[in-house]
Amino acid sequence: MRTNLKLAWRNLWRNRRRTLITVASIFFGVMLSAYMTSMQEGSYTKMVDIVVKFYSGYMQVHHEDYWENKSINNTFEYNQELVDELLANKDVEFVFPRLESFGLASSKELTKGALIFGIDPLGENQLTKIADKVRSGKYLEAKDEGVLMGDGLAKYLQLSVNDTLVIISQGYHGVSAAEKFPIRGIIKHVSPELNKTIVYMSLAKCQDFFSAEDRLSSLVINVANNDVMKRAFHDLKKKIKAPYSIMSWEEMQPEVVQQIESDRAGGVIMKAILYIVIAFGILGTIMMMIMERRREFGVMVAIGMRKGKLASVIFFETLFIGLLGILSGLLVSYPLLLLQSANPIPLTGQAAQLMEEFGFEPYMFFSTSWHVFSQQAISVSVITLIIAIYPVISIFRFKVIDALKA
Repeated sequence: MRTNLKLAWRNLWRNRRRTLITVASIFFGVMLSAYMTSMQEGSYTKMVDIVVKFYSGYMQVHHEDYWENKSINNTFEYNQELVDELLANKDVEFVFPRLESFGLASSKELTKGALIFGIDPLGENQLTKIADKVRSGKYLEAKDEGVLMGDGLAKYLQLSVNDTLVIISQGYHGVSAAEKFPIRGIIKHVSPELNKTIVYMSLAKCQDFFSAEDRLSSLVINVANNDVMKRAFHDLKKKIKAPYSIMSWEEMQPEVVQQIESDRAGGVIMKAILYIVIAFGILGTIMMMIMERRREFGVMVAIGMRKGKLASVIFFETLFIGLLGILSGLLVSYPLLLLQSANPIPLTGQAAQLMEEFGFEPYMFFSTSWHVFSQQAISVSVITLIIAIYPVISIFRFKVIDALKA
């Protein structure tokens, strides 16, 4: 085996130009594929980040009937034992409460439907950094009597800081809810839809307004990242029993998951085309090599070399070419993508405007997670292994007399 490996390595450099051209084709294929995968995964990660950090959190605990019927009557009483059980999971970083409902926001003769969030200002800001989105006025305090409202809603109702917002709704068990609120601040929410409808108030004030003392619509759970979320969700799902239910962001936002999956499917087609080009590049070189060395193989077998040994040497030659292309591609693409990940490419013009309208930052993000590179290494290795079968079959099938005449 060791001799075969040595012979294969030396044979590789007998025709340097041919070897380097083949290695270069694999190198560019691996690099382009890694770049494309990194760009895709970076965008998906950012998309998930926005969904999680500006609205749902990684997981939420609700009353088991709440998600199907988001009524204030399907809320639950705050339960410290439940919170302690969630925090006992080593992956959970923090948990904070929310009370969400709907109402009519009004000013003078203008009225618009509003999504009302009762929040713990400190806990909410820990996840969503909503205090940074305040464009005028100030952020809420723990037991604030006022409200924050979205910039779009404020413009529609022609309101500004220190004006009065009237909200009319239905409270817990049908109690009517109507009250005037001083506007503490105006926020520019990253989601255009939420920006037109959202009203934040302190949790205590929200519970008082809806006559829902000590009641919550959800406990929002935060973990470090999406990979950790999958593990924590699996563990917590076993522990959270009726009348509660736990949902991941993927269950709460299925449209985002579908968008990512459909885009990923498109990327698979592009990468498949790239891999086909790589495969034909390697195969072409190997076929040319077999033709050029046909007489040499005939002489070697004629003087006593077994076909099995010769096939083994050629097999290793093919593998070495693939390995050199993969390694060089990964060695160059990793620092390049590391640099791009730290310095996302800014978008300009209509592309930037479109991204901002959808609530995304106008940048092209990159990922350097390990599977960006492992996918390319595994795919090209498999292609090379399959192609390496061709010279083995050719050597076992050639006739020595014909080869010597070549």
